[in-house]
Amino acid sequence: MMKNILIVGTGALGTLFAARLAAAGTNVTLLGTWKNAIEAFNREGARLLQVDGSSAQFPVRATDDPSTCQGADLALILVKSWQTERAARQLEKCLPDHGFAVTLQNGLGNREILSARLGAERVGLGIATIGATLLGPGLARLGGEGRLSIEAHPRSRELETLLRRAGFQVEIVADAKTLVWGKLVVNSAINPLTALLRVPNGALLERPGARRLMVALARETASVATALGVPLPFADPVSTAEEVARQTAANHSSMLQDVERGAPTEIDAICGAVVQAGNECGVPTQANWMMRQLVSALCAG
Repeated sequence: MMKNILIVGTGALGTLFAARLAAAGTNVTLLGTWKNAIEAFNREGARLLQVDGSSAQFPVRATDDPSTCQGADLALILVKSWQTERAARQLEKCLPDHGFAVTLQNGLGNREILSARLGAERVGLGIATIGATLLGPGLARLGGEGRLSIEAHPRSRELETLLRRAGFQVEIVADAKTLVWGKLVVNSAINPLTALLRVPNGALLERPGARRLMVALARETASVATALGVPLPFADPVSTAEEVARQTAANHSSMLQDVERGAPTEIDAICGAVVQAGNECGVPTQANWMMRQLVSALCAG
C-alpha cells in the first residue's frame, strides 16, 4: 500500500524531501503559503537540479488549505522557525488524532510550540544535517548529503522506513537534545556571519577576523550547553564548526539565502535562543547577542 506523507513547507528542504519521497513511491502533499511554489509543484512537480544541469521532476500535490490535507498521518515540519506557530495551527486542522509530526527545523523551541497545540505524544524531534539551495519555486539543488537523526517514538520506525527508501541516511536516537545543541553550536557560529558578510561557508575560514568570530560563537554556545547540563556530540566545538564550514565550503547557509531573498531569518531561534538560555543559566553571551542585533538590523529577521 502506498504511503502518504505531508510536508509542511515549500522551501529548499521541503522541495528536496518532496522530490526524493515521491521518487521512492510515497504520495506527497506539500502545505504552504507561497503561491508561486504551490503553482509550480502542481504544474511541474518537485524538481531537483542534477549535476549535468538538467532537472528531474517528481509528481506531488501542493496546497495552502490544511482542510485538504487529511489523508496523511505522518508529517514533516520544514518551515522556518518563525513560521512554526502557523504550522501548528494548520496541523490542528488536518493531522488525525493518531498522527505523528516530526520537526527537522533549525534552532530551539519548535517542538514545544508544536506540542502546545498537538500534544507532546504527537510530536517528534529530529535533526537534519543535509543541505539544499532553493533555485526557484519548486526547484532545489542538493547542498551536500548528511544524516537525519530522529528521536525514538512508537511511530519513528515507520517514518525511518519511508526516509530510507527515499535515499536518506537515517538514525533513531534515544534523546535528540544533544544533537539539537550540537547543531546549534554550528549554526550559531556559521549562519549569522555568512549572512552578514554575504559569503559562502568556506569564506569564513579564509578571513582571519571572521574565523575569530566563528571561534568565539562556537565556544560561547557550547558553554551555554555545558551550563545547562546538555552533553554535546563532539569534544571540540571549534574544530567541529570549522570542519562543517570546510565540508560545506561552497554552500550558502539558509540564513544567507534568507537575507538574499529579503526574507525574515531564523536569528531569534538560533543566536536569540542562545542568549535567552545564557541569561537563564548565568553564562555571558555577548557574541551571540551581537549577531542577533546585527542580523536583525540587516533585515526583517
